[in-house]
Amino acid sequence: MAQAKNKTQENDGDVAAFIASVEHQGRREDAALLLQLFERVTSVPPKMWGGSIIGFGRYHYKYDSGREGDMCRTGFSPRKANLSIYIMGPYCDEETRTRRDALLAQLGKHKMAKACLYITRLKNVDMAVLEQLIQDNWDYMNRAYSQ
Repeated sequence: MAQAKNKTQENDGDVAAFIASVEHQGRREDAALLLQLFERVTSVPPKMWGGSIIGFGRYHYKYDSGREGDMCRTGFSPRKANLSIYIMGPYCDEETRTRRDALLAQLGKHKMAKACLYITRLKNVDMAVLEQLIQDNWDYMNRAYSQ
């Protein structure tokens, strides 16, 4: 059986043009701030993943099912309803997960799913805590997927 290809692929899309195209002004401004934050934390250039994810770095994953592919190590997307910030949530080691949970308690208004942190507006969160969450995730991904 042919393996399904990951729909979200790294591409040469223009990150600045994508952010400029975000319809909601507040979300567009927050995306520009997140871009600066992620660039500072990761020290790698942003790349578009699919049509709406701004990603940093990459890693190769392989599930027990045999499905495998590549994805950004971290990133974000300025979605219509909120900012989606990709952090590895429950997949990280116990120490990182415990630290993440303590930071989330200090973050401010947010929702957390498996690997997505949802924030409506950056003004509703503590930016230093958000930066630490992104840094911890980046450090974990670099340990877990060193190449």
